[in-house]
This record gives sequence, C-alpha cells and structure tokens, in this order.
Amino acid sequence: MEVILPPGWPRPRGYANGVAASGRMLFIAGMIGWDAQGVFHSDDFAAQVRQALQNVAEVLREAGGKPENIVRMTWYVTDKREYLAAGKEIGRAFREIIGSYNAAMTAVEVKALIEDRAKVEIEATAVIPA
Repeated sequence: MEVILPPGWPRPRGYANGVAASGRMLFIAGMIGWDAQGVFHSDDFAAQVRQALQNVAEVLREAGGKPENIVRMTWYVTDKREYLAAGKEIGRAFREIIGSYNAAMTAVEVKALIEDRAKVEIEATAVIPA
C-alpha cells in the first residue's frame, strides 16, 4: 500500500488523501455498533464506534486480511457534534483495533440509519496482498 500525498499538501490528520494498492479486494458492508448476534450493548457513541470497528476487523480477518489492509473507509454518523465530542475515545478505539491512519477516509452526517439505535455505520474497502 502506498499513501499518496501531492507535493506541498499538508499531511491530513487521521486519514490519507489517497491510497494505491494491489491485491485481492475486499468490500465490507456498513458495520454498525451491534455484536454478531445483532444486539446493541450501548447507546454511547464511542462504544458503538468501537463495536463497529471490531465488526469491520472481524470480517477482514475472516477474509485472511489484517486491519492495515484497509485502504478506504466511509463513516456515516447521525450527529456530527456527538462524533466530534467523542474524538479522543474514537481515536483510541481506532488505534487499538485498526492501528493505522493510512486509509482514505470520509465521514458524513446523515439524518438517520436503518437501525434506529445505530449512531454510526462504517463501510470499508481493503486490499489484501496476494
């Protein structure tokens, strides 16, 4: 995987502007903050992020990949202010579960998610080396 940063651009904090990779592509559907049985254990934003990231990592492991193989993530959040307020806890969970901040990432505030209790949904694309 190669992080792409045009000359003179400042390095973004918490993500990459572009990523180039080759290998087996894995597309991970939007993961929310419930466990493998579809049970929410918390309505806390950061706790739901942690669970959603664990779900992403579990699907990745099942495909033979590792968190560092993630090249793209899109986060859908129901409350931008709640997302920003939980920044330190989210960062801690991301470092513990995913580790690297080299994925190209986008976060979007949405009116609602399909599951009423869900506060965040994270989809990911990974490229697993051949």
